[in-house]
Amino acid sequence: MEEPKNKTENAESSNDTTPKVTGIGGIFFFSDHPNDTKEWYAKNLGIDVNEWGASFESRNIHRPDEINYLQWSPFKRGSEYFAPSKKEFMINYRVQNIEGLVKNLKANGVTIVDTIETFDYGKFVHIMDAEGNKIELWEPIDKTPADTGVGTTK
Repeated sequence: MEEPKNKTENAESSNDTTPKVTGIGGIFFFSDHPNDTKEWYAKNLGIDVNEWGASFESRNIHRPDEINYLQWSPFKRGSEYFAPSKKEFMINYRVQNIEGLVKNLKANGVTIVDTIETFDYGKFVHIMDAEGNKIELWEPIDKTPADTGVGTTK
């Protein structure tokens, strides 16, 4: 058997399930007027907005038939969704093997804010980083735009 040339090749060939971040899943930020903010971005930058913000569509470079999404969402300033963080933003990271990742994070003393929740579009959990930023971890179940019924920005 030939040795992999790099870690990426090894991960692809073995269906790697190492608990880790695989990309950015979303960018969330406070806004005084979230609906006005979404309308401004739609009008001026051509972003296809929905009630949650916007979904940006991309292809997985290692599996080109797979469509991935990045969610962009303005939240009403003061929303408790970012708590206990006092920051103006929250980043959502796409992950694989969320259960294994949470186990590793607990072993490293990382603050786990809640328990893993499962929805029809994936599993979520929130943690705190060393700077007091709340981070959302998401193990997605990616679907096609037709499956979601939501427009996307490409």
